[in-house]
Amino acid sequence: MLMRTDPFREFDRLAQQFFGSQTPGTWSRPTPMPMDAYRQGEQYVVAFDLPGISPDAIELDVERNVLTVKAERRPLELGEGVEMQVSERPLGVFSRQLFLGETLDADRIEANYANGVLTLKIPIAEQAKPRKIAIANTESGHQQLDA
Repeated sequence: MLMRTDPFREFDRLAQQFFGSQTPGTWSRPTPMPMDAYRQGEQYVVAFDLPGISPDAIELDVERNVLTVKAERRPLELGEGVEMQVSERPLGVFSRQLFLGETLDADRIEANYANGVLTLKIPIAEQAKPRKIAIANTESGHQQLDA
């Protein structure tokens, strides 16, 4: 099972509750790294939207079942004499953390980055998969499998 954390979510909720509903984007912090997560067979797939971020500006770390994704969107390198008119895309370092349950194999995570989407495949750990248990028949000395 995947669990995610956002340390600012509670702050955003309290600000909205205290100040009331505001114009969209005024009080709620935008999510610069939106994600989808779903189970597909024997693995979980997590997809992060990271448009405009170079693959070398993405870091993945796993420590004690916590997966941290960090990405940095750097400013555009504009030529001499260019004057920026509108700058709405968030810049800087963004990060998300996912808490990986004991049933996931953090040692075998696969990552792929294409078309601005970072896709992680996290397999279910072998010890967490369902399996058959042999039942010994002490009367006849033969083993039978539970069907």
